[in-house]
Amino acid sequence: MKNVFVSCIVVLIGASILHADVFNMGTGLTNLETVHVGSPGNSGELSGSGAGGFGPDRVCGAVAYEYSIGKYEVTAGQYTDLLNAVAKTDNYGLYNSNMWSSSYGCKIQRSGTSGSYTYSVANDYANRPVNYVSWGDAARFANWLHNGQPTGKQNSTTTEDGAYTLNGAMTDSELLAVSRNANWTWAITSEDEWYKAAYYDPTTNSYYDYPTSSNNVPSNDISDPDPGNNATFNDGDYTVGSPYYRTEVGAHENSDSPYGTFDQGGNVWEWNEAVLYETYHGIRGGSFGTTVNDFNLHAADRNYCAAGEDYQLGFRVSAIPEPTSMLLLAFGATGLLSKRKNIR
Repeated sequence: MKNVFVSCIVVLIGASILHADVFNMGTGLTNLETVHVGSPGNSGELSGSGAGGFGPDRVCGAVAYEYSIGKYEVTAGQYTDLLNAVAKTDNYGLYNSNMWSSSYGCKIQRSGTSGSYTYSVANDYANRPVNYVSWGDAARFANWLHNGQPTGKQNSTTTEDGAYTLNGAMTDSELLAVSRNANWTWAITSEDEWYKAAYYDPTTNSYYDYPTSSNNVPSNDISDPDPGNNATFNDGDYTVGSPYYRTEVGAHENSDSPYGTFDQGGNVWEWNEAVLYETYHGIRGGSFGTTVNDFNLHAADRNYCAAGEDYQLGFRVSAIPEPTSMLLLAFGATGLLSKRKNIR
């Protein structure tokens, strides 16, 4: 990952303590919304260095079942709900102090002492993506959703079981051994789920190069109205600079994928379930610090990271639409390679 170091002074405009219901966040806050991804049994396409990109070659995007995926990246406001629900004593490190102290942090602040911690997020950061989250943090957020957003200690009823059986897993080796359970309802996106939602056009059975419904390199403009094919990344300059760096989710309102997702290119890298080189979890999409020359927004880029927490790392979630659909899981689905759409 490209590391960008820029000093800044953060000015906070109010803060709010949030309460757990990520689907009904309240006035002015972004709810956790999903979009439906249909066309089960679609074909995949080659991604990785053999497709002109980065990382080990793999046919990506073939998904045998219908599912839903986060319309947006998980926001700092939504993650604060998780913290207030289950991290009064933060056994498994869901909170990273850099969220507050770093100039790049998402401005979630922790108050109090262990056993009675509370968390708040600065109002002007609540609708921007959470960062400084590990793969394990994302898995615990998914488990919490799977379990119905309960309040209580971090245990099997809240964060340690559900889509993933974690049981306190924290290290790289422990988390790499974790896989999605068959009865999942919410999860970190698989690489195929993420890829299909970002690049696949079901009307033509083909894939775009970029997750903005385009084969042209996006611009990084923020304007109203959005002319389309924009993303939050570094094109010589940040889309938004200090102190925010990240745009509010969905700010590029006409630059969505064919399925209606936003910011799958730029803003923050997003964890997925892929394991690369038997050592790393996959990340996709690039971040606010990505430059076009890094190619990270392109479909061919299969990047990866250790399980740590970084200012450019975030995530989104996927969901199974109906309980009966859980039986349709087929993670290794492949198919004929799709011919790319040529759009100029």
